[in-house]
Amino acid sequence: MKPLIGIIDWAKSPLGDPQSAAEKAIVGDAAEIRRYLCSSDADFTDEICNADALIVWHNTPISQTGIDRLKKCRAIIRNGVGFDSVDIAAARQRGIAVCNVPDYGTEEVADHAIALAMALCRQLFPLNDEAKALGWIIRVEPKLRRLRELTFGVVGLGRIGTATALRAKALGFKVVFYDPYLPNGVDKAVGLKRVRTLEELLAQTDVLSLHCPLNQETHHLIATRELAMLKPGAFVVNTARGGVIQKTAILQALHDGRLAGAGLDVVEDEPLKTAEEAATPNLIVTCHAAFCSVESKLEMRSTSARIALAAVRGDSLENVVNGVG
Repeated sequence: MKPLIGIIDWAKSPLGDPQSAAEKAIVGDAAEIRRYLCSSDADFTDEICNADALIVWHNTPISQTGIDRLKKCRAIIRNGVGFDSVDIAAARQRGIAVCNVPDYGTEEVADHAIALAMALCRQLFPLNDEAKALGWIIRVEPKLRRLRELTFGVVGLGRIGTATALRAKALGFKVVFYDPYLPNGVDKAVGLKRVRTLEELLAQTDVLSLHCPLNQETHHLIATRELAMLKPGAFVVNTARGGVIQKTAILQALHDGRLAGAGLDVVEDEPLKTAEEAATPNLIVTCHAAFCSVESKLEMRSTSARIALAAVRGDSLENVVNGVG
């Protein structure tokens, strides 16, 4: 029998296609590919548990309970950059590699972060609403800002953070970044100002853009205390992971007028849960879509399929994040 590669798509909002055409184009006849709609690993069937490799779309949590049910899986491939939805320690204990696709949407996410920042600094949505209401009063004039007078603060200067920072620099922002894990000299290589503490970054930031992974260290990295450190009238952009910002804290800061606005592609416990949350003033929310383009999805799916193919063949794996060779 051919090896089985299972594609686990999120039942609430499937992102793949029933034919799995992109994956089949890579794998060919080397393995059987089947797609399953699951809300969580509680939906895993016996067939899924017998798969040789799993490709997992975002928002489908894979816990230790689900991992312990896998009988011969060699690799779990997260169809995306983040892998916080997978219990990587439990997978490591079982000898199952967890892999991700860290570079597929770099351009798209950086572009999306800049688009949100520009929409906030130029107040595009309130101006659009005013014009479509057949009015012509620029009520948001106090929030309209000149970019070259603003400091653009970046948390996390990885692939996407770097791409975003360089775009912001090209637009005239004064760019500063915080990333405690980078070696000395990176700031010189990219021509950006570096600070050594998050507090130092926040104190001088007009537009805060987050580009760090979600883990124990970064969970609620930005909460009430940190938001209060930002310059009055600052904007916050998050295209990383929702849990990096405490949702209740940022919504309250917007209600209080402490922030001039926020552009969130991701939110904690997404999507938004109530009409009250959705009615928060000066809030732009997009549907965890920063990564998304025709080109990026094809690149992501092709890379995941290539890793899954290597797994079923017993070859070395790319982008392993939990130390399993």
